[in-house]
Formats: sequence, C-alpha cells, structure tokens
Amino acid sequence: SFRVLIPDVQKLVDQSMPRERSGPRQVSGGYVYTEYHPMEEVMKNLSLLVYFVVFCSVNATAGNCISQPSNKPKKIIWMDCGIHAREWISPAFCQWFVKEILQNYKTDPKISRFLQNLDLYVLPVNFLVPSAPVLYISPLIQCLYSSPGVGISFNCSSDIFCGSGPESEPETKASDIVCYLTIHSYGQLILTPYGSTTKPPSNNEELMQVAKEAAAALTGKYGTSYKVGSTALILYSNSGSSRDWAHTIGIPLSYTFELRDTGAHGFVLPANQIQPTCEETM
Repeated sequence: SFRVLIPDVQKLVDQSMPRERSGPRQVSGGYVYTEYHPMEEVMKNLSLLVYFVVFCSVNATAGNCISQPSNKPKKIIWMDCGIHAREWISPAFCQWFVKEILQNYKTDPKISRFLQNLDLYVLPVNFLVPSAPVLYISPLIQCLYSSPGVGISFNCSSDIFCGSGPESEPETKASDIVCYLTIHSYGQLILTPYGSTTKPPSNNEELMQVAKEAAAALTGKYGTSYKVGSTALILYSNSGSSRDWAHTIGIPLSYTFELRDTGAHGFVLPANQIQPTCEETM
C-alpha cells in the first residue's frame, strides 16, 4: 500500500517560487521577509544592511571588526543557512534572524543580555561566491562584511591553496566557537553528532539536554513538535556533515536543525509558513 503526500509537486513549486518582477525589488522600500526571493534580491538586501543598519569599520575584515570592549573573552555562536539550495526555508530563516537581531537588540532585554556575553557569526546564504556576506554581531556594533576572493586578499596568488594546515590562519585561530548551528529542512528534527556511527560523543548528555530544551522552546510557540537525537539513530547514516566536523574539531555544541515540515510539502514549504517557522525557531 502507499500514501500520497504531495499530489501535484509542480503546482506546489509554482505557488512557492519567487514571483517574477519587471526588475529587482527596491529593498529600501521594504524587503519582504515573508516571501522567497531570488538570489539577486537576497544579496542586495544583505549588502544594503551595511548602509541602512550596520555600522562597520572602514577596514573591517574577518575577525577584525570594531567591538564593544569586554572584561572577559566572549564565546562565539556560528550559524549558517542555505547549504542545500532546495531547502528554501533555511536562508529565509537566517535572513529573518538577522533582521530581528538588528531591529531589536537595543530594546529587547533578552537579546541585549545575550549579546553582552556572546558574539554571533551568521552566514545567511551559504553560496560560494567571493562576495558571499557574513554577518558579525557583537554587543553594540554590528558588522556586515564581504570577504573578497580566497581569505581576505584582493590579489590571491592561488585560488586552490587552503593554508599550511587545518586552522592555520589568524582569522580561524582568533575564533572561540562554543556552538555551531547549521540550518536545514525538512523533518522537524534537532540532530546531534554523529551521522557515521551510533556511538555517542563524550558530551552526549549535554548535547541532548540543550537540544531538548531547544525543542521544548520551539514547541511552545505554535505547538510544532521536534524530535531530538543523533543523525544515525533518528534519521539515517551519513558522513561528511559540517555538524560532525565541527564537533570533531572541538566545538562542543554542534547541531543540525531540520525545520518544517514533516513531509506534506517537503522542501517546498509554502511562503505562508515562513513567518511562523521563523518565529518559533527564533
């Protein structure tokens, strides 16, 4: 026997595709975060944040942004979205997240307290082009910068040299990442390491506790149920994930979030679910 989940995939794709426009939307007139956008509009919106919202040092580069002085070293949370192009809700969430932080960090005590102790690095669209923007958020100063070419050099002598060894560059050494989040869809899952083995990591108890608290918070907003566990145990066996790699290099809290839904729409989540998905994940 079988069950039909999506009777007409093409109809669903057509309904969710970014609408055709005569030209790029004027972002300054209001970027609509409850729609899916073509890449050109996404990149333009992220770039314009530099001028409209974000204050950045003239020579800002990776790991060299102006920041509020701190009496203690601050930990870093890294979050990336859009590794897989078919997972439309993923970059939509990262853009929503950036917008919410920038709009509310001065007035929301919860966000303000959070940023007093942590820095955030957000890659809203994991699109491998030289101008792919990364947002660096420090307590009082936000910096949106583009890393041109390989590393931070305009005149690279090689486009394949990846350093003398793992984490050999100053930008990498300067980071003290305590949490790695990679945002995907679909399935409503919070996945912990590992995908290649069912043997739990040494800090599995901590990983599961944090994940369960996150799942409870997600459910608390709209009742959306999330399942928690290692990839190999609750999804399928895989290897080479960024989540597993992050954990093996010493980032203790490393997770994959598989956002809505559980299969009714799959990767083509309707645009009318962008806002509730983002609000509960926030």
